[in-house]
Amino acid sequence: MKNKTTRRAALNTVAIAFCALWLFPVYWMVNTAFKPYGDILTTTPRFLPFPLSLDNFRSAIGKPLFGTYLWNSLIVTGVAVVVSLLIAVLAATAVTRFRFAGRRAVLIGILVVQMIPGPALLIPLFLSLKSLGMLNTLVGLCLTYVGFVLPFAIWTLRGFMVGIPVELEEAAMVDGASRATVIRRILLPLITPGIIATSVFAFITAWNDYVYAYVLMKDQSKYTLPVWLGTFSTSTGTDYGGLIAGSALFSAPVIIFFMIIQRRLVAGMTAGAVKG
Repeated sequence: MKNKTTRRAALNTVAIAFCALWLFPVYWMVNTAFKPYGDILTTTPRFLPFPLSLDNFRSAIGKPLFGTYLWNSLIVTGVAVVVSLLIAVLAATAVTRFRFAGRRAVLIGILVVQMIPGPALLIPLFLSLKSLGMLNTLVGLCLTYVGFVLPFAIWTLRGFMVGIPVELEEAAMVDGASRATVIRRILLPLITPGIIATSVFAFITAWNDYVYAYVLMKDQSKYTLPVWLGTFSTSTGTDYGGLIAGSALFSAPVIIFFMIIQRRLVAGMTAGAVKG
């Protein structure tokens, strides 16, 4: 018993140490964001931001077109999450519940697409959107993000659906339920953890992208928040205070989004548990 207690204490200590290591950059970002600008570049680190200052946040929010960039990011991220989830649920249902010619080729194709580095697709996507007249449009950027998220979403949801007994759906269809009802009433509640995990991945992918938003958009009014963060570094220098404060503001929606859905994620993981 003593050895077991000692082992548990050691594991907890290691876990706490790793958590502190991962959380320290976040803490330092928030700490620096509230420091006066003169304290940011000092050689003596200050671990508490006293006196508190909001000047860095005012500098960040006061930059031109901040509201426009924020609105663009919210639009492309929201569309990427919703559209990718809708398509992924239907596609995962098709490759899991139906037998059709080329099914294996579709699954292999999904894996192959995931292996291709994103930057390698930049020029083909640029030329494709240009030929379709969708270059420098938020619609084109939304489709780009959906294309990146979709293979992962389909493969993830397929893994969840494979573990669901087909007999549940067959019993419901014998009772008169349609395929759409089966998906809505049976499959969706059981694959909730997969849907939430996919939504987190889609949100982070679309929210954090800089390269495609910068290359595919020409007008400044079409840029997103990652491009906005790049404006703090110019040929005359870098506004470190505004950059850190902007990074804190940029990270906040991701944290809020995860806090909203994390309870549903836990509930979905235990929804299919057997009591006894």
